[in-house]
Amino acid sequence: MAQALDIDRWNLECLFNNTDHRTDLNGVDRLIVRRGQPFTISLYLRSGSYQPGISSLDCIAETGPQPSEQYGTRARFGLSSNIDTSTWSATVTSPPGDMVTLSICSSPNAPIGRYTLTLGQSERIEFILLFNPWCPADAVYMDNEQNLAEYVLSQDGIIFRGSSKRTIPTPWNFGQFESGILDICLRILDMNPKCLRNPGKDYSGRRNPIYVTRVLSAMVNCNDDKGVLLGKWTDGYEGGVSPLFWRGSVEILRNWDTEACQPVRYGQCWVFAAVACSVSRALGIPCRVITNYLSAHDTNSNLVIERYVNENGELIQSREMIWNYHCWVESWMTRPDLKPDFDGWQASDPTPQEKSEGVYCCGPIPVRAIKEGELTFNYDAPFVFAEVNADVVTTMKKKDGSTSKVTTIGLVGQKISTKSVGSDNREDITHLYKYPEGSDEERETFKKANHLNKLLQENPNPGLHVTIKVTSDMRKGCDFDVFAVVTNNTEAEKKCRLVFGSCAVSYNGFLGGNCGFKDLLNVQLSPGAERRVPLRLNYSKYGDQVTEDNLIRLAALLHDYSTGEAKLAMRNIVLDNPEIKVRILGEPKENRKLAAEISLQNPLPEPLDNCCFSVEGANLTGGNIISERLGCTVGPGEDAKVKIYFTPTHSGLRKLVIDFNSNKLCHVKGYRNVIIGK
Repeated sequence: MAQALDIDRWNLECLFNNTDHRTDLNGVDRLIVRRGQPFTISLYLRSGSYQPGISSLDCIAETGPQPSEQYGTRARFGLSSNIDTSTWSATVTSPPGDMVTLSICSSPNAPIGRYTLTLGQSERIEFILLFNPWCPADAVYMDNEQNLAEYVLSQDGIIFRGSSKRTIPTPWNFGQFESGILDICLRILDMNPKCLRNPGKDYSGRRNPIYVTRVLSAMVNCNDDKGVLLGKWTDGYEGGVSPLFWRGSVEILRNWDTEACQPVRYGQCWVFAAVACSVSRALGIPCRVITNYLSAHDTNSNLVIERYVNENGELIQSREMIWNYHCWVESWMTRPDLKPDFDGWQASDPTPQEKSEGVYCCGPIPVRAIKEGELTFNYDAPFVFAEVNADVVTTMKKKDGSTSKVTTIGLVGQKISTKSVGSDNREDITHLYKYPEGSDEERETFKKANHLNKLLQENPNPGLHVTIKVTSDMRKGCDFDVFAVVTNNTEAEKKCRLVFGSCAVSYNGFLGGNCGFKDLLNVQLSPGAERRVPLRLNYSKYGDQVTEDNLIRLAALLHDYSTGEAKLAMRNIVLDNPEIKVRILGEPKENRKLAAEISLQNPLPEPLDNCCFSVEGANLTGGNIISERLGCTVGPGEDAKVKIYFTPTHSGLRKLVIDFNSNKLCHVKGYRNVIIGK
C-alpha cells in the first residue's frame, strides 16, 4: 500500500535552480524557473523514509485566482519513475532515506506567472514560472546561444534614432532583472482589462506568447486601460517629463507601480518599444527594438499617404504623416494559428496609433507576412505593411483654391534597423520586411496586397530634376550651408522658380518654425546644366526653433514655367549633439566602488545653465539613477565635467548610460561599455 511522505521542511535550492534556469540575475532569494525544464527541491521528512515504489506524494500546481484543469491553470500529478518534460511531472532522484531530492518539471506550454505547488496534504511552495526560449518544446524556443544572450539576457542595448541618412545610436537600460521589475511585469498582466473581466480565461491565455504579446502591446500605452505610459507629441510636457528624459525602462516601470498604476508621463515611440522589450525579456520572450526610417502612418488603410503642400513647398499638417522614424518591437515565437513558415520574428507596436479590435494595440504579425503581402493574417498586417510600403502622393493647394499634382520621390520604409547581436553596430533588416525595390518578388507582393498605386507607378520623367545635398558637418550650434541641386536633363533651355525653405520638425512629422528661406524667381538652365543653390542655416535663426529631436526639414520646390509642372525634394537633417566623454578611474571589479569622469564641451555660442549629468546601468548603479548637478555656468567652448561614483554588483560587460541636460542643450545621450571583473 502506498505511503504518503511525511514532510517536515524543505529547501527550494534557489541558488542552484535559478542559476540553472538562467533567472539568477533576478536574485536567488525566491524560486524563479522556466517552463519545460526540471528543477530540484530538497524535502526533509518528519518520520519514516522514502521507499521507491511504496512512498507516494500528491502534487498540485495552481496559478491565478480561479485555477481549473479545464483552463490549464491547475495540474495534478504524482511521483513517476522518470521526468516527463512534455507535461507536469515529478520524480525522486535521491537514494532511500529521510532526505528526498525531488525533481519537478512543468509543462512546456503551462501558463506563465505566480504558482502555488501543494505537496501532500498541506505543504505549499510558491514559485514564478517564465517562458523558456532554451526549451525546444516551448513556443518561444530559439536555437542560438548568442541570440539568446542578446534578446533575452542582455539588460541594455542601442535604439536607433536620427534620420535615414544619419542614424544615431541611443543607449537604453532595459534593466529587466533589476529588483522588483519581474513583479511589476506580472502586475501589468494582472491589470489588463481582459484579466479584470475574466481572470480565469486570461490566466489560461498566458500559456500563449501570441496572447501575452498582444496584451503587452495594449498595456504599455494607457489609452484604454491602466497602462504604463501616456504618449505626448505636441505642446510641451507639463505634468511630466520629455520622453527624451528617460535613459531606461526601470524608472518608468517603478513609477507606474508606486503610483497605483497611474500612467507615467510621457512616452514616444522608442520609449513605448523599449518598455515593451524590457517586459517581454523579463517574462522570457526573446525581443528586440526595431527602427523603421520614413515610416508611414496610414489612417484609412488605402496604402497611400496623401500629403499636401502650399505654393512654397511647405507641408500642410494632416493626420496622415510620414514619421522621420518609428520604433516597434519584434518578439520570437511560433505561429500555430497561421499556415506553416510564419514562425520566428513577429512585429508588435505598443505606440498608440490606430485601434485594433477596439483597442489601441498592434500585432503580433509575422515579419514574413509583411514581406509576402499576406494582409489577411492576424494581427494588424495592413497597418504594418503600410508603415514600410505605403506610396506617397503629393498635391499642391494653391491660394486660389485649385490643386495640382507635385512630382516627388517619396520612399517609405528605409534602413529598417536593430542592434547587432553581440555588438553595438546597426544591423539592417530591411530585407526581412520587403523584397528589393523593383524586383519581380516585390511586384508579386504588391499584387497579393492589392497595392494598386505601386503597381501603376511609372518612372518619373527625367526632365527637370531637383535634389537636396548637405555637408557632413552639421553640428548643433554651428552655421552651415545646405544645397538645392537643380539639373536640366532636357534638350531645351529651362526657366524655373525655385523655392527653398527649412523649418523645425519633430521626429513624427509635426512642423515648427522657419529656419531659413529663399525664393529665386528666375533660375535659368541650359540643356544638361546643373546649378547648386545654397541656403545658409544660422544658429541664431534655428537655435530657438528646433525641438529636442534636433531635426530640420528641408524642402526645395521647383516650378517649370514652360510646362507648369512642379517637382518637390524633401529631406530631414539631424543636427549632431556634442560627444559625451567618459573615463573610468580604477580597475572595474564586482562590489568595488568605481569612479567615472564624465565631460561634454559646450558647442553653442552661448552659455549653458542648470547643467546636470545623470547615469544608470544594469548591475552598475544598484537599480538607481545617479545625478550630479554643476553649480556653475558653462561658457561657449568650455567643458562641463563631473565625477560620479558607483559600485558594480555583477561581473561581465555592462553599459553605463548617460544623459546630459541644461537650459539650452537638452538630453544629450552617451554611454560607455565597462567590463567588470570578478
